Amino acid sequence: MNDLPFIDPTAGGGRAKIQLAPRPMDLAGKVVGLLDNTKEQGDIILKTIGDALRNRHGVSSIVIRRKEHYSKPATAAIIDDMAKEVQVAIAAVGG
Repeated sequence: MNDLPFIDPTAGGGRAKIQLAPRPMDLAGKVVGLLDNTKEQGDIILKTIGDALRNRHGVSSIVIRRKEHYSKPATAAIIDDMAKEVQVAIAAVGG
């Protein structure tokens, strides 16, 4: 008999929980970073979100960066550069 290991997806993982960053009360005057995941139309979605954030919420400027590939996490350099420039960051999910 060939025993395959069973992984219980409800058991949780061994990773430590990461504390979420504090959320601003509003976006007026903030610099917002948008991270393009390189999937189809992600750039269009981000441009639309950026325009809406400026027009509806008073965001002062938008910084857009693009990951190398959708299947890879953003590089430390991209994350560090964005962290120096923005107060709020959003990752895109293109389709």
